[in-house]
Amino acid sequence: MKKFCLLILLFTLAVGMHAQNAAQARKILDKTAAVVGRKSGASANFTISGKYGNTSGTIAIKGNKFNARTSQAIVWYDGKTQWTYMKKNQEVNISTPTEAQQQSMNPYKFINIYKNGFNLGMKNVAGGWQIHLYAQNQKRTIKEMYITINKNYYPQTIKMRQSNGWTTIKVSNFKAKNISDATFRFNSKDFPNAEIIDLR
Repeated sequence: MKKFCLLILLFTLAVGMHAQNAAQARKILDKTAAVVGRKSGASANFTISGKYGNTSGTIAIKGNKFNARTSQAIVWYDGKTQWTYMKKNQEVNISTPTEAQQQSMNPYKFINIYKNGFNLGMKNVAGGWQIHLYAQNQKRTIKEMYITINKNYYPQTIKMRQSNGWTTIKVSNFKAKNISDATFRFNSKDFPNAEIIDLR
């Protein structure tokens, strides 16, 4: 009977510690989301590595909007529509991106997705925390994520698992700055020779 009581006590403590850990992870992500998702905007440099190769560039963000620039492409997203300009063939593809497509070009997409459908955990690491997100539904496009966040609540590394493997995004030079809404919309006048392909 004593062993049974001890097991119940240990199980209760473990569940309580897990809930406390998840609550702490959510608080850290809430603060990070407030820093990253500031209404007037922010910018950063990033590198992405994964199954489809490596790329690096800059990103401007403002809430759910983003503008990402690499040596191969420029992507504008105004919260609904995405324009992708491929420099090599001077094509602009217009689309309504999925969650995974947004995540692959916007390292800060996680500031919204952690709020629903993920189990959260965290551990302390040098200079900050590592937050673990695990999708409750493993049919979801993004199945698992690890986000390393520093003490200023700036995300530094985002590692996500999809069906095709892991992708790692490293972020540096994060700066809060005022950014115009026009930054997040494609302007055809700037690319007069581009062929526009509407994929919506």
